Amino acid sequence: MSENEHPLTIPRALDLAARRYPGREAVVDGDVRLSWAQLCERVHAAVKSLIALGVRPGDRIAVWAPNGHRWVIAALAATSAGAVLVPVNTRYKGAEARWLLERGGVRLLFVDNGFLGKDYLAMLGAGGEPGGDGPPVPGLPALESVVTLDGAERPGILPWDGFLHCGAHLPDTEATSRTGAVDPDDPCDLLFTSGTTGRPKGALTTHRQNLRTYWAWSGRTGVIGDDRYLVINPMFHCFGYKAGVLACLLRGATMVLQPVFDVDRAMRAVEAERITVLPGPPTIYSELLDAPGRDGFDLSSLRLAVTGAAVVPVALVRRMRAELFPEVLTAYGLTETCGTVTVCSADDDAETVALTAGRPLDGTEVRVADDRGRALPAGQDGRILVRGYHVMLGYLDDPAASAAAVDAEGRLDTGDVGHFDARGNLVITGRSKDMFVVGGFNVYPAEVEQVLTAHDAVAEAAVVGVPDARLGEVGRAYVTVRPGAGTGPDDLVGHCRERLANFKVPREVVVLETLPRSATGKVDKAVLRTT
Repeated sequence: MSENEHPLTIPRALDLAARRYPGREAVVDGDVRLSWAQLCERVHAAVKSLIALGVRPGDRIAVWAPNGHRWVIAALAATSAGAVLVPVNTRYKGAEARWLLERGGVRLLFVDNGFLGKDYLAMLGAGGEPGGDGPPVPGLPALESVVTLDGAERPGILPWDGFLHCGAHLPDTEATSRTGAVDPDDPCDLLFTSGTTGRPKGALTTHRQNLRTYWAWSGRTGVIGDDRYLVINPMFHCFGYKAGVLACLLRGATMVLQPVFDVDRAMRAVEAERITVLPGPPTIYSELLDAPGRDGFDLSSLRLAVTGAAVVPVALVRRMRAELFPEVLTAYGLTETCGTVTVCSADDDAETVALTAGRPLDGTEVRVADDRGRALPAGQDGRILVRGYHVMLGYLDDPAASAAAVDAEGRLDTGDVGHFDARGNLVITGRSKDMFVVGGFNVYPAEVEQVLTAHDAVAEAAVVGVPDARLGEVGRAYVTVRPGAGTGPDDLVGHCRERLANFKVPREVVVLETLPRSATGKVDKAVLRTT
C-alpha cells in the first residue's frame, strides 16, 4: 500500500485489516487473544448496540478505563458509528472527570470500574434506582447511558454483556450502513488538553487527519505488520491511542496491552510475546535497563523504542541501543496536531535522537519564527509554528481560543520555543511558559494553583516544575498563607491529592512570607525555579 493509499476512515481501516490479516493477532490482553477478523466482528457488534441505544453520528462517547481489549473495541466502535471518541484520563478524580464529561456533552460513557482500587462510578455519583427515569449520573443530563467494561452490576448501569445484547437483534446491515457513511473529514476524537488558563480545552480532529498522520508516523519509525507492539502508554493519551492503536490498525501489527507499567511484568511480556516495539517516556527505559532481574529474561526480540515527552539524555540513548534496542527514536507533538509534529529516523545517531526531535512529518510544515511570524535561520531560537493536514479543526465550542491558537494562514502556535539545526532537525529549547512534564504527562500550574488557593489557609500559590531523576520533572508549590492559618505543607499536599490526579499533585509545598514578583507585579517563576 503506497503512501497515498491508506484508508481514510477508521471503520475502513478496520475492515481492510480484517480482510488482509484475518488470522493475525490484533490484540493480546492477558488471556484474551483476538485476531483482526475477530476484532472486526466484535467492533461491528458493538456498533449495532450503539445504534440500538440511539447513538447518532457526531454524538460524543467517552471511555474512562485502562488499556484493555474492551477499551479498543469501545473506541473503534464509537468512531466506526460516526461518533466522536472522548478518552478520559484514568488518574482523574470525580470532579475532573465530571467537568470533562459535561464540557464535552458526552452522551454515553464506557467505564472500567475499580482500576487501581478506584470506584469511578462512586466518584461520579453514578447509579440510580432500578427502573428510575433519571440520568445515570445526577447532574449530567446529556449523559444517557453508562456501560461498565468490567461487567459490574449496578442500578441504572449497563454491564458489558448487557450492552452487547442491546444490538443483537439488529441485522448486520445496520452496522455496515452506519460505518460506510462515515466521511474522512468527520470528527473522530475529542482530546482535552490544558491551556495556560489551567482549564482543559477539547481539540477536535478528523479521521483523515489521524490516519494520514499515523501512516506517516509508522512509515518514519518503521512499524510494520509483523511487529508485536507492547502498548503501555495509556490509551487516553495520543501516545497510547494514536501512536499505538491507530498505528497498529493501519499496519496490521499486533497490540499487546498492559494497563500500567511494571518492569517485571513488562519483561515477562517481552519474553513471552516476543515484543519488537516498545514506545514510552524515558523513565520506563531507565527502569528496564536497571531492573535487577533483567539478565534472567530473553529480551532479544526488542527492535524499536520511540520516546519523547521529556528530556532524553544522550547516555540513555547510547545505553538503550547497546543493551536493548537496535533502533531508538524520539518524536515531538501536541494534542492539537493529532499528537505528532516531528520524528527522528532509524539512521539518526544517538546525539541527534537525544538532542533533537527529528524532522517534520512528510507533507507538514514547521516554522521557527520571530514575534512577527517571520522565519528564522537555523540555529536561532524562536516560536515553533506548525501548519499541515494534522492541525486540529479547532477547540470545542471555543472560537476565541481556536483563533488565538491557529492564525488565518492555518499555523498553530505551539507555545514552544526552539530552532532547527543545520540538518533540518527541530531542537526544542523551551516549552510553554509554565507547563512541565511529569513522567510523560503535561501539567499546567494554573490548575494546581487554583486548587491550592481554594484552601482556606492559602493566600497565594505558584507552582513550578523541578528536575526529578525518575520522572523527569515534578511539581513544587510555593504558597503564602493567611495570618493565623494553622496549616502546613503536608496538609496542602493532601488537599491537592484529594482533588487532582496523582501526576498533578506537587511533590512538595514550600511556605514563603511573600512570592517574588517582576516589575509588572506578576509572580516571577524564574526566581522560584532557582529558590
